[in-house]
Formats: sequence, structure tokens, C-alpha cells
Amino acid sequence: MGLYAFAVAVLFVIAVVDLMVGVSNDAVNFLNSSVGSRVAPRYVIMVVASVGILAGVTFSSGMMEVARKGIFFPRHFMMPELIVIFLAVMLTDVVLLDLFNTFGLPTSTTVSIVFELIGAAIAVSLIKIFDSGQSLLDLAQYINTGKALAIISGILLSVGVAFICGALTQFITRLLFTFNYKKGLKRYGALWGGMALSMITYFILIKGAKGASFITPAMLVWIKGHTWTILGGGFALFTVLFQLLMLVARINILKLVVLAGTFALAMAFAANDLVNFIGVPLASFHAFMVAKASSAPLTMLMEAMEEPVQTNTFFLLIAGAIMVATLWLSRKTRTVSKTELSLGRQEEGLERFDSSHLSRIIVRMVIHLFDAVQRVCPNSMRRWLTKRFNAAGYQPEPGYDGTVPEFDLLRASVNLMVASALVAWATSMKLPLSTTYVTFMVSMGTSLADQAWGLESAVYRVTGVLAVIGGWFFTALMAFSVSLVFAFAIGYLDGIAIFGLLILVAYLIFRNIKIHGLREKAAQELELLDLKRVKDADYAVRTSFEHSGRFLDVVRADLGACFEGVLTQDRKQLKKLRRQTSKIQKWSNTIVANIFKTLRLIQRKDIKKAGKYAYVVSALQEISESLRDVILRCHVHTSNQHAGLLPEQRKELQQVRKYVEALLAETASILLARAPFEYREVAAHYVDLKQFLEDCDNSQIERIHSGQSKTRLSILFYGINNACLKISEQTLQLLTIFNETFEMEER
Repeated sequence: MGLYAFAVAVLFVIAVVDLMVGVSNDAVNFLNSSVGSRVAPRYVIMVVASVGILAGVTFSSGMMEVARKGIFFPRHFMMPELIVIFLAVMLTDVVLLDLFNTFGLPTSTTVSIVFELIGAAIAVSLIKIFDSGQSLLDLAQYINTGKALAIISGILLSVGVAFICGALTQFITRLLFTFNYKKGLKRYGALWGGMALSMITYFILIKGAKGASFITPAMLVWIKGHTWTILGGGFALFTVLFQLLMLVARINILKLVVLAGTFALAMAFAANDLVNFIGVPLASFHAFMVAKASSAPLTMLMEAMEEPVQTNTFFLLIAGAIMVATLWLSRKTRTVSKTELSLGRQEEGLERFDSSHLSRIIVRMVIHLFDAVQRVCPNSMRRWLTKRFNAAGYQPEPGYDGTVPEFDLLRASVNLMVASALVAWATSMKLPLSTTYVTFMVSMGTSLADQAWGLESAVYRVTGVLAVIGGWFFTALMAFSVSLVFAFAIGYLDGIAIFGLLILVAYLIFRNIKIHGLREKAAQELELLDLKRVKDADYAVRTSFEHSGRFLDVVRADLGACFEGVLTQDRKQLKKLRRQTSKIQKWSNTIVANIFKTLRLIQRKDIKKAGKYAYVVSALQEISESLRDVILRCHVHTSNQHAGLLPEQRKELQQVRKYVEALLAETASILLARAPFEYREVAAHYVDLKQFLEDCDNSQIERIHSGQSKTRLSILFYGINNACLKISEQTLQLLTIFNETFEMEER
């Protein structure tokens, strides 16, 4: 029994880690609407969510049965076999969730735990079947296929239901209030807010009360018998309260609705998803205690696990405290949040995801569908709808910190109201509905209804949604496969496998921490380049030049590393550089986007002044493309094991490198410091490079005639020189534009 007591202790330790990685991923579900709309300072949002979590954990007692008997039949398993299942599940869950957190992808903790239970239970069942000589058809005796299929189908169905509910609710809400909702809010705001909060109260406090650990049967009977009284009374109370707040205190009631919705969704999350983190360890503890009290602890079947058990509220509150601490301290929470916020934001701009063939097909199909609907829709109705959904010149009001939010309070309130209602209803039905699926798809549905996916961004947003949904299927596949393998390993190797897997999990988590740190650092660099919505044209111009200087400094470093790689034939270094070319491209695109924002500001003041800044765009793009081209050429040449550069070519390329790096370094320093400089001295590097390249051409022609330089080597040599010449030309172009701007300022 000592080994199994140790295993149960390990499970509780893993549960703490699982709570931390799970909350880091799932916090996006209830924080994003408040954070995205900038409804209040972040600490206020966090306090509201924390209170919601602590209240919600007491509602999750009934959900704990899913981990004990929702996927398999405990009566066919002995305590050691259940411990094997639970260990495999928890080890897999920690690794999988931490991996998704590292790359900032929201995934479903519910889907992961369900498929992990299925995979581990099948593995242990197969071991029992092989040992007893049973047929594979007997597998159905061990696995609760009906319940498992019901859970899986419910989770998948929630994707479509949540998207449709979010889109329809937001469409009706926006139709009622329009984008300029202040006037409509004065007329119908109290009624709308009263309906929203009464619905939240109904689903959270009434429907969710079934699973609460502190609700007595008598209280539950009274609540069921007075449902409509409580619902109607709540609607009347909230409506009157909101109307008074609007008239007397001049309070924006949408802020109250969003904060109340954040509390409600955090509460629903804790009630529905807590089972994903501590349900398995609690089930293992229950199995161990039942076996320990028997005369044959290692051989008795666990029929007692199928009896209803009320979870101790103390355990639930401890879990809630860990979740709250993680919510405040985890850095990965913000990484996951950025994905959903970027896909649902109202304004266009740089997109995290690229377009894909499938996303383009989907966008074309939707456009054709809308065109068909418009053709059959009466002109009067089309004009009315166009007027109600006119978002021309619309900008969400600045948030509490003065920054422009990703979307307005109206959409945030719909996100929270619909998502909390769906999740709480599932909790009341004891269905482990995926909180992530519901909140993400509701958010995507409302953003679609709000026309956030315009023609400029639709393909990228659809690609992002498809990538996230694809990650969900990957979650299911990996959860099933890894837990299956882990269960087989533990089942056959016992303690050796447990210690080995613990070491493996610890290593993977440590590795993910390092990867996340590097990704976070790269993301912060890009964030610093984003001007958002700057109003000062002069500041925008200065900042754009400063960013261009930083960009040139990075180009110089990467170009130098590329020269080192090709001269020493270092394939690994060139491979690493090739992977980083996307970073240079993102930098270039971010600066270009900032320049377009700058052009809009300048054109209002002086249209003549704006023309030359357009050349900065082409210069940056040309530099980025040339750098990517030379890195790609060098990597392909080296990877294909082609002949290395000749000694004379190495010497000439070293001189080319010297000229280009000098020009890049001095230009970057000038743009960053905005200090006076002598244009001819800096431009001399370009003049010297151009003259030297002409001499290199003559020498290379002689090498070709003599047969020293073969075809592929000649292609590489000319490709490097041409790319360096283009980079130098465009760098000089940037310097020329900066010089003209500097001289105009001096005058």
C-alpha cells in the first residue's frame, strides 16, 4: 500500500501544478471581455474574477462524479488499476496544457481530461483483457461508451451553438442600440441591463444551485418552486436599480453588466471546470481510502466509487485559493488572452495569423451567401439595416487608462451574458461543457455580427479561428494517445515508470518556461513598435524613424550572422537565421503599418510633406525581402552540400560585408539618435560598395572563364552581392528622406 499512498500524494502535488497551468489557459474565458473592453483597471477586474472563482468552486461538487464514473465503470477495476489510470491522466494533462499555454493557444481543459480518461481507461482495460484471456469485444464492459459519447457530442455541439447564439444575440443587440449606442442606452439600457443580469442570476444561482455543496435539499425545493418569481423579481429589481443609477449617478450601466458578467462567468468556470483539475486526485483519494478500509485492499473491486459522494467544501476552497493565486501571478495568462483579443478586435491592423487556402474559400462562400441574401432583401430593409449597422468613423470610447479597447462595452456585455448562461446551464445538467469552446466561439460570433471581420482582415481572422479549432482536435488526439502510452508504461513498469515520467514532465515544463520567455521577449519587442492611435503627427514621424533605425540594427546583425554562416559553411546557424526571417518580416510590417497611420496624420496638415514618407514603405519592404533572399540562398546552398566559396570569393565578400555593415550601423545610429551628420561621409560607404562590386564582377567573370567557379557557386556569389547592393540602396534612401526631414525641421 506504500507505493499507492505515494502515488495518491503525487497526484495531489500534480493537481496543484495542473490547477496552475489549467487556470493560465482558462482565465482567458472570463477575463477577455473585461480586459478587451478596458472596463476597469486590471486589478479591479482581477478582484471581481477572484471572488467569482471562490464562489464558483462550491458549486462544483456534483461535477466531481464525472472523474469517478463518467467515463468508465469503477466496479470492474481494482484500486491499483484506478491509480494507474489517474496517474496517466494527470501527468498527460499537465504536459498538454502547459504546451498550449506556452504557444498562447486557448484549449479545452474539459476535452483534455475526457480524452485522457478514455485513453488511460482503455489502456488499463486492455491490460486486464490480455491478462485474463478475454476478447477485445469485452472492452465495452469497462468503458462507459454511452456517457463518453454524450459528453463528446455535447462538447462538439457547443461549438456551433455558442457561435450561433453569440452572433444572433449580438446582431439583435447591435440592431437595437447601433454602434453609437449612447442614445439607445438612455432609452432601453435599464431594461436591457435588467434582462441581462436576471438571466445571469437565473442560470448561475438557480440552475447551478443543484451542484452546490452548501445548498440543502429543502433550499433547492424552494428555489425550484419559485423560479419565475425570483426571475421576474430580479428583472424588476435590476431594471429599477439601473434606471436610478443612470438618472441619479450618471453611471454607465454597461460597466456594471460587464463586471457582473465577469463575476458570473468566473463563477461558472470554477463550477464547471474545477473537476478537470482536482476531480481525478479526489477520486484517487476516495478509492485509496475505500480500499484501505477493506480486508483485501489490492484486489477488491471499486463498486463503492459509483455511489454519490459530496465533496468536502474545504477541499474546494483550497483549490479555489490556488486558482486565484495563479490568476494573479501567471504570465502565461496574458499570452493566451492575446490570441482571442487579436481575433475579435474591432479595428484592422497587423494580424497574428496568415491567410490560408481554406480560409479564402470560406470567406468567398460567405460573401456569395450575403450577396444572395441582399438580392432577395427589399431595398427599404437593406437601407434600414445599413443605417443601423453603419460603423463609419466608429471608434470605441477610450478605456479607463485612456487606451483604445479592442471592442466596446456593448459587445463585451453580450459575450459575458451568453457565455455564462450556456456554461451555467451545462453545469446544472452535470455536463462538462467546454468553457473554452463556449466563450471563444461566442466571442467569434459577436465579432462577426459586429462586422469586425471586414474584407481587409476576414481571411486572417478565419485562419486564426481554424487554427484554434484545429488545436482543439489536436488536444483530443494527443490527450488520448499520450495518456494511453503513459497508462501502459505505468501498468507494466510500476514505480520505475512513475519516477521516469515525473522526471520527463518536469523537464518538459522547464523547457516550456524557457521557450515562453523567448516568445514573450520577441512579442514585447513588436509591441514597442506599435503606435496604436497616435494623434501627434510630429511624434509619429520621429517614432517611425526611430523604429526604422532599430530595424536596420537588427538587419545588420542578421546579415553579419549570415555572412559568418556561409563563409564557415555553418548549416545550423543558417537554419536558425532562416527561421527568424519571419521576425524581420513582422518588424517591417509593423513599421509600415505605423507609417500608414503617420501618413493619415500628416496629410491633414501638409499633403506635400507626406509624399516622401511613402518611399520609406518600399525601402523597408525591399530591405526585408533582400535580407530574406540572401539568408535563403545561403541556407539552401549549404544544406545541399554544394561546394564552398573560393578563397578569393571569401576575401571579396568580407570586404562587401564591411561596406554594408558600416552603412547600416551608421544609418541606424543616426535614425535612433536624430543627431546632425555629414550626408556625404555616410553615403561614401554606398559609393565605395558599388565601385567594389564592379571590380568583383570582373574578377568573377575571369573565374567563370577559367572554370574555377561552378554554376551554383556563381549563382550564390552574385545573389549575395546583389542582395547587399539592394539593401545598401534602400538604406541610403531612408537616410536621404531622414536628411530632408531633418533639414526642414532645422529651418
